Amino acid sequence: MTDTLTALRAAFTDAGVTGRMHALDIVSGAELDLSGDESVCTASIHKLPLLVTLHERAAVGDLDLTEQIDCPPLGRPAGPTGLAAMLDVARLSLRDLAYLMMAVSDNAAADLLLDRVGLDAVNRTAARLGLSRTIATHSFGEMMASVKQDAGPGGARALADPHVVARLRALDPAWANRSTPRELTRLLAAIWRDEACTPENGDAMRRLMALQVWPHRLASGFPFDDVHVAGKTGSLPTLRGEAGVVEYPDGGQYAVAVFTRTLSTAAIVPAADAVIGTAARIAVDALRERRTRKGDAVG
Repeated sequence: MTDTLTALRAAFTDAGVTGRMHALDIVSGAELDLSGDESVCTASIHKLPLLVTLHERAAVGDLDLTEQIDCPPLGRPAGPTGLAAMLDVARLSLRDLAYLMMAVSDNAAADLLLDRVGLDAVNRTAARLGLSRTIATHSFGEMMASVKQDAGPGGARALADPHVVARLRALDPAWANRSTPRELTRLLAAIWRDEACTPENGDAMRRLMALQVWPHRLASGFPFDDVHVAGKTGSLPTLRGEAGVVEYPDGGQYAVAVFTRTLSTAAIVPAADAVIGTAARIAVDALRERRTRKGDAVG
């Protein structure tokens, strides 16, 4: 285990980032931790507990996932994908909004769902699952608005200045939506074990997570046709993360949450994205090796 942690630290250093992560063997309960109990700003990864809350409400009959929602363009949160980037009126079901929220991280779709279930309900769901440090404090539109406000009159260009980035409330776990890598892997394990919701709703959530379009972080560490990766990314200036589950054909299931911070304020830092997959692969390989040494059955 010491060698694995050394390899993880070296990978983060080589990528020019600081890293925090937790990995969990969902089948055996074995885990690997590198600063996994430190609070992190979740950014769009907080769409995961929102997704669980939506399906929890559906499971008890409080809402119908086929319910149609009007999506007017006025007041939509900013964002480069989905409804957030569209110009015209749309009408979508709750489950299709959930698809946009998870597959392309659509902030406008997420906030329509958040309006439907309520911020307090998201926090109650986290508390029910024993995730005491997973807390939602604001909508995704409010998160993006805070970045714009904190950047000041310089707008997006000002985010190249480290002094401006340092004052962003969205990067402060005391203010922002937050969790820990360990709690996020616990949340993922609950989804995969059908402890977060009914099996029917669990299947729906796992399906949506598998439809995420971004392959450059967690999935990049597992370039195999027979290894399945489902996850949710999160990004803010200097912050990149992903929480997801890696499934092997032998039945092994591994929940991984990785967060990185860069000194560089560049919007595009390929090494900072790729090291999320590298770190996940190092951790999962170590957990699989541990299982092999112990002779544990998989599946």
